[in-house]
Amino acid sequence: MNRSKLKTLFLASTVTIMAISIISFPQESVDASIRGLDMWWEIVFPSLLPFFIISEMLIGFGVVRFIGVLLEPLMRPIFKVPGVGGFVWAMGLASGYPAGAKLTARLRQEGQLTRTEAERLVSFTNSSNPLFIFGAVSVGFFYNPKLGVILALSHYLGNICVGILMRFYGKSEEVVEVKKTKQSMLRLAFSQLHQTRLKDKRPIGKLLGDAVMSSIQTLLMIGGFIILFSVVNKILFHLQITSYLAKMLEILFGLFALPDALSIPFISGLFEITQGSQLTSQVQDATLLQQAIITSFILAFSGLSVQAQVASILAQTDIRFQPFFIARFFHGMFAGIFTFLLWNPLYKQLYQSEQPSNAIPVFFIDEGSYLYQYFDWLISIGPIITLLALSAYIVLFAKKYIK
Repeated sequence: MNRSKLKTLFLASTVTIMAISIISFPQESVDASIRGLDMWWEIVFPSLLPFFIISEMLIGFGVVRFIGVLLEPLMRPIFKVPGVGGFVWAMGLASGYPAGAKLTARLRQEGQLTRTEAERLVSFTNSSNPLFIFGAVSVGFFYNPKLGVILALSHYLGNICVGILMRFYGKSEEVVEVKKTKQSMLRLAFSQLHQTRLKDKRPIGKLLGDAVMSSIQTLLMIGGFIILFSVVNKILFHLQITSYLAKMLEILFGLFALPDALSIPFISGLFEITQGSQLTSQVQDATLLQQAIITSFILAFSGLSVQAQVASILAQTDIRFQPFFIARFFHGMFAGIFTFLLWNPLYKQLYQSEQPSNAIPVFFIDEGSYLYQYFDWLISIGPIITLLALSAYIVLFAKKYIK
């Protein structure tokens, strides 16, 4: 039997087993689906939608091209990507997964990136946003917003290291064209902005409508993946596959002096970051440092759920998924190392925390902080934003096909 037939057999068998498992565990599957839907409905959709729409508008009006010209002297020497990569990087940090992939794919379709540059860029511009790290993980799971400083620094420093590492990727395929101009940087940037706006002949109303349609379609796809992998994670747990994989990891964890109890949360986090982070925070046999290292790796690896979202977005272009997948392992290792290195100089000495790792000190929950208030507001108002946006999408979709 050749390799192609084996792949067909494997995929067909896997899907069949999953279908039988969902039928065998109907209540667990429904609970997992509702949990994934709640997260998408309350958090993911309302937090990502504004960023996606504004990004599309900025690209259409030429602002991204303007920023790209100004950031070229910074992004090209460090990461070997055009200046527009700075915009993608900033938006990826602010809005989180998978904004970096969506913007990279969009710029590749616009011809502003070569395939090699796009593969470099997408590898380090997909990251968790500060709201999720501080609000959901640090406050929601660990009840310790100060831990968010360590997790965020480790996460974003790891991202920078991945970007620097990926600058050496694809050298043999790369053909760099250096364009010299006598114009000043600011004048050239404005010229590019104006030319880009003139090329896009869509009126403002059409541009806004297309931005809303494209953004909501992407978010619907993201919601589907979140729900699917939430169910898959739960099914794997009930089939004891998670436990079996965790047993295989115990030897590796022993080499790094990590307790065996963290292996199951780690496996869960490889599939879906939210559940993996939550399970890690509930392990009583681990120190807070050990929990933070595992959580850092989970956040950086981003889970197969997020990676499937990225793969789906990249499939619309010629950007290959493999470099992104490999970069996630490097990001996970960098994030874990930075967490370990920053723990003593930053967390222990700066915050003087003397609490045992399994304690939940009430004074750590700073309900007056901006992030906590924004997170709480988003959960309460998020479903309304989602419902209004979906209603607008239905209206725009109907008008498009009626015409």
